[in-house]
Amino acid sequence: METTISITPIGKVLKENGMFIIELEKEYLPALIGIEGFSHLQIIWWGHLLDKPENRKVLITNKPYKTGPEVLGIYATHSPVRPNPILITTIAVASFDKVKGRIATGYIDAEPGTPILDIKPYHKNERIRDCRVPDWCSHWPDWNEDSATFDWQKEFNF
Repeated sequence: METTISITPIGKVLKENGMFIIELEKEYLPALIGIEGFSHLQIIWWGHLLDKPENRKVLITNKPYKTGPEVLGIYATHSPVRPNPILITTIAVASFDKVKGRIATGYIDAEPGTPILDIKPYHKNERIRDCRVPDWCSHWPDWNEDSATFDWQKEFNF
């Protein structure tokens, strides 16, 4: 099935004074109405730095996690190397400037210049009470806030 999909970025990632900034294009500023008050947002972004024809063909990867299986399908990873490098990160909102269309956060796993595709509010009812994961990653943090102090370098083979 061949389908063409058109995606237009709504903004980009910046880094200023040790903070990451999600900066929207002016035409998308009206979409921010009502977003004040959300402590966390889901940022959908394009993994443009690794968007190459050969990377879009990668469907399996050899042991990306030190405690993981020898081979994993790309959909069992958060790798930006995938058929469509659409990525999502939940951020904590540090500050918000609705007039300038800028949302500051302490961290997002995207590089400055990364195209932003969409923003969604994170709601409390999106949490899953009985979430299960494979044994090889069951020791990872239960909460996003704990990820900042978790030693992720011990987890990856790259």
